[in-house]
Amino acid sequence: MSHISTSIPSWRRSRHCGASNTCVEVALFDGSDLPIAARDAKNGPEGPTLRFSRSAWGAFVQQAREGAFDLPG
Repeated sequence: MSHISTSIPSWRRSRHCGASNTCVEVALFDGSDLPIAARDAKNGPEGPTLRFSRSAWGAFVQQAREGAFDLPG
């Protein structure tokens, strides 16, 4: 069974986003089996989130750095 954190996460977004609400935000939920959360900023705090394990999030970030998700062009 997953442990549900009672801590209030600090949501962060890229500094490239500026004041725009069209960014993805991420947060850390300490003590959870799925501690990394991501959400669409334009949906606000009540919108849905995706949750990831540390290893899954790390793999995603590494692939993004390597250009695996870049659009052809």
